Amino acid sequence: MEYAGFGGLIVLALNIWAIVSIIGSGASTGSKVLWILLVLVLPIIGFIIWLITGPRGQKGFA
Repeated sequence: MEYAGFGGLIVLALNIWAIVSIIGSGASTGSKVLWILLVLVLPIIGFIIWLITGPRGQKGFA
């Protein structure tokens, strides 16, 4: 599947946001790696799955 133009830019931005959120989550390292791989290999479907069931970011600062 090929992404072009503005739609591709949106998908890229959402995937970067997802990866940053995954890294900042409290999940184990193994889980983080699996989620990042899912988002990278299946950009749109992986993002949607992560959005629904993925690890959540840390909610506050100390």
